[in-house]
Amino acid sequence: MTPATPTVIGCVVLVCTFGGSLLGMQLRRLVPDEHVSDAAWDTAKLGIGLVATMTALLLGLVTASAKNTFDDVGDTIQHTAADLLTLDRSLAKYGPGTQKLREAVKLGVERRVRMTWPGDGGGGLEQAIAEDTPIIEDIGDRIRALAADSESQRDLRARALGLIDRILESRWLVLSGRRSSIPTLFLAALTSWLTITFTIFGVFAPRNATVVTILFVCALSVASAVFLILEMDGPFEGVLRVSPEPLLFALSRLGQ
Repeated sequence: MTPATPTVIGCVVLVCTFGGSLLGMQLRRLVPDEHVSDAAWDTAKLGIGLVATMTALLLGLVTASAKNTFDDVGDTIQHTAADLLTLDRSLAKYGPGTQKLREAVKLGVERRVRMTWPGDGGGGLEQAIAEDTPIIEDIGDRIRALAADSESQRDLRARALGLIDRILESRWLVLSGRRSSIPTLFLAALTSWLTITFTIFGVFAPRNATVVTILFVCALSVASAVFLILEMDGPFEGVLRVSPEPLLFALSRLGQ
């Protein structure tokens, strides 16, 4: 999901909900008074309650899906940072002959951070993984080629290779988490139900500036909620992004 998409969808929800309210107010002029009586409003409230309940349920499901995606990506990055530090220490214990390997790992992490969080004009997550994967695989091949002269070195080499495999796996997990977890049909249904609810509000609401303002604030609140949900669904884009702090922490300690 591109950075502009949550903003666009949030604006669409705002236009649909508030526009529905204004449309309802206009429709009331065409509806006979007996059709907007207190008895009619009581019946309408039952319908609105049903739609509002379904909307709340769907909104909860969408929120949970986006939050799980955001948290999973964040956890994967934390585990990757821990694996990188463990890999660096394993190579350090192996012996001074692994110094160039440790430097290559550090350079790879620097490149990954710069491109995944493209605040300085990086190429983005997909490009970072596509370009870094061969580098990490090459580091794995170089570790595999290390001569192990003792049982301790063989254990350290095996451990380092296992960490390399986990780091490579985490890259694809992060990339899969970048894809939107919210089906378009869910968003369409949610927007439709919200629009229906606000339109009914408009039909039965008095026509004055105070009511219009209240309906606009309510529509803006709903649109903001949808915007934040979609922001969480794009962990590396927009306003709400997964923090690079775990990798920066690891980067500051690699090679020491």
